[in-house]
Amino acid sequence: MRSITRAAFRPYICPSCRHGIGAGRRQLRTQAAQSAEIYDVVCVGGGPAGLGLLAALRASPITSKLKVALVESQDLGKARGWNLDSSQFSNRVSSLTPSSVDFLQKIGAWEHLDTDRVQNYQEMQVWDGETGSRISFDRSSETPAFEDLQTVASMTENANLVRGLLRRIEASGDENLTLFSNHTVASIENGSDLQAEGPDLSAWPILSVKPTGPNAETLAPTRIAARLLVGADGINSPVRSFADIPTQGWDYNRHGIVATLALADLDPATLSNTRTAYQRFLPSLGGPIALLPLPNNHATLVWSTRPEHAAYLKSLPTPAFIAMVNAAFSLSMTDLSYMMGISQSSSDQTSHEDELNWRLQHTPQPSHIPPKAIGVQEGTVASFPLRFRHAAQYISPRIALVGDAAHVIHPLAGQGLNLGLADVAALSRTIEYAVSHGMDIGDLLTLERYSSERYLPNAKIGGACDLLHKMYSVTGQGPITWARSLGLEVIDRLPFVKSFLMKNAEGY
Repeated sequence: MRSITRAAFRPYICPSCRHGIGAGRRQLRTQAAQSAEIYDVVCVGGGPAGLGLLAALRASPITSKLKVALVESQDLGKARGWNLDSSQFSNRVSSLTPSSVDFLQKIGAWEHLDTDRVQNYQEMQVWDGETGSRISFDRSSETPAFEDLQTVASMTENANLVRGLLRRIEASGDENLTLFSNHTVASIENGSDLQAEGPDLSAWPILSVKPTGPNAETLAPTRIAARLLVGADGINSPVRSFADIPTQGWDYNRHGIVATLALADLDPATLSNTRTAYQRFLPSLGGPIALLPLPNNHATLVWSTRPEHAAYLKSLPTPAFIAMVNAAFSLSMTDLSYMMGISQSSSDQTSHEDELNWRLQHTPQPSHIPPKAIGVQEGTVASFPLRFRHAAQYISPRIALVGDAAHVIHPLAGQGLNLGLADVAALSRTIEYAVSHGMDIGDLLTLERYSSERYLPNAKIGGACDLLHKMYSVTGQGPITWARSLGLEVIDRLPFVKSFLMKNAEGY
């Protein structure tokens, strides 16, 4: 969605009394129309969070009759028709915790997902590439505290989730729901100029939404009024800018490399019973590398590293890229750093593979490394910058923020999408409570229930991920390295502590 910069907004100043109309509001100076279509809930952003909110509202008999709208700049028709061969996978994949799966089942969306494209995993292997200290989460008989948790998480493509949510929404066949697909937010204004029968719209957000694509400039915008405006519109949220809510945070100077990999054949017994996720921290390269299982012996790669390393990895031909991925899980930091600097010339196309094979002969291999990568799906190697952002507040009069509009965290724990779905679950419960008690769903006191439920948990998880990133960015043999090594070893020997950590990570 095209972002609307904060500089584009100016407070409306009453010419007679010179005071601002609508505290904390900013709006475009455009010629106001005299009418707008009225909606109970308008959500900007058609990703998993925005669609999840609409599906949740439609799933509850208390909120199913609310008049709702969603504005999305992308073509939802393409998302609805998304389809890949069973041997092909998107590189945008998320790890859904059991609590997120429970929520999707509760709102009737899970049954619309292609479950053949969902891969559960029951084990995690996490270790420090510098010291060798590790922690494992599994369902073995030695850890009875885990018996009530059969799955650590479920991997699926974001596109599969979006398509399933769209199918759930459309299955309701609801005339009180409008999807503004291929529409962008041209402006958000205060409703003080509107004259309408019924509710007082003077403090309502009024959106002007315009079609995108061919001949869009010749089409008139649509004006819609929101009793409650929900921002599910990402890190550069226009809704957050309209509400004048600041964010705190920083860029990590790290990029996340993603790719879809084919793995070497697994043992048939392992293939039929358990799957394992692997994560190795690589302090000298700036972050962890993770390999998360997908169906049909595939996996998704998420490698957090410095921008120069990310650019180098993306420049490599496929055989060299595969060699670097395998090296990242199996070689020492010294060997891996050397391989990261190998020059790739036209006369030496196999240097990475030769180096890896030679160095593996002299490197003992632990039992907890993943199966070797043997292929990379064409077109899936990509990168994105890593950031930390947290909104100063999640609510404002008639405004609520969810997902990346409210918080963006480091992906090392795979919690970003899960936090967004938890936001949506909490906000839908808040709206349901307000409707059942005859309250105004956009009133600030109503929205406080949502804010109080979600702000602290999101801050805690975001802060924990930030701390882990900083701890595992320190190299050498200093006290931080010693402390993190000891911490992993101690926790690995305490099943009840591991159980506590897992249940918190999984949303229980």
